[in-house]
Amino acid sequence: MTIQEPRNPRPAARTKPNRKAVNVALQGGGAHGAFAWGVLDRILEDGRLDIAALSATSAGAMNAVVMAYGVSIGGIAGAREKLSEFWTEISRAGELYSPVRTLPWEKWLRAYGFQSEFSPIFHAFQAMTHLFSPYQLNPFNFNPLKDVLLKVVDFERLSHCNRATRIFLCATNVRTGKIRVFHNAELSVDVVMASACLPYVFQAVEIDGEAYWDGGFMGNPAIFPLIYNGASRDVIIIHINPIERSKLPKSAPEIFDRMNEISFNSSLMREMRAVEFVTRLIDEGALDASKYHRMLVHSIRDDAEMSQLGVATKLNPDWDFLCRLRDTGRRRAEEWLDKNFERVGQDSSIDLEEVFL
Repeated sequence: MTIQEPRNPRPAARTKPNRKAVNVALQGGGAHGAFAWGVLDRILEDGRLDIAALSATSAGAMNAVVMAYGVSIGGIAGAREKLSEFWTEISRAGELYSPVRTLPWEKWLRAYGFQSEFSPIFHAFQAMTHLFSPYQLNPFNFNPLKDVLLKVVDFERLSHCNRATRIFLCATNVRTGKIRVFHNAELSVDVVMASACLPYVFQAVEIDGEAYWDGGFMGNPAIFPLIYNGASRDVIIIHINPIERSKLPKSAPEIFDRMNEISFNSSLMREMRAVEFVTRLIDEGALDASKYHRMLVHSIRDDAEMSQLGVATKLNPDWDFLCRLRDTGRRRAEEWLDKNFERVGQDSSIDLEEVFL
């Protein structure tokens, strides 16, 4: 793994009085990122936690830059307002351009318990992307998400503003297969698009002569930047992809969905196993406690809810759907705050061995 050092190193964030500093790690997952929107919105509204740094990938990268920009112009209120504006614009753009936008009969199917992986529109789209590359299907490299980001975020201001939350965005170098972590001073709309570049949908994004794909292949999200550079030992992971599923996948769509989830969770699972190993060595006295410090890990997720959603719904821009995920995220965040706030700064609120090993 390689970390590109920022061209203009930023001072460590200072925790505001009577607030606990935490780092937040945001997974990617397309429209499912609205769940993370809800989690962030509730944490910001609560006000007891100071989000000192964000590590993010794909849809998580979009949430991260939007939130950080909002902080830079209006503090907590600005962050919440910008997140709401961003997802509203996503829905509006999706209604015009989404290849799998929801049809009335699909809503009827979902009402009776069917998932949108039955959508013939999605299957046709998926088949096309397996037969033709984005260089053939989308030669002009059109991406409405780029326009949305440019409308909501002033990247020039974000990359130079010391009031913005510290950000670490992950992308995958196509040539080397290594992870690239971008810092605040390097942020641009192309960096975010690189972090969210699904190679079967969009052309690789070129930055400084290198081509990049979605960061989820190598870090979804990456935790190590928060270990090396974070202002807090506490890391809250906001999960999008379910870690566990109780039902054995048997249909082709179910198998495809589970393969997708496992693939995009794999890098996080590996990192957390390493964290658990180092934590155990510290606890056993095998490492010098004056040089090595325990990382405190927390997790906000809803596997039961997210496992009901197929991969097709990651491309669903329907406003009611996005609001449903937002509200679910807010509920899970509130439950987590009620149960675990006092543990922040003291110990981990999850059992690393049970969850990740």
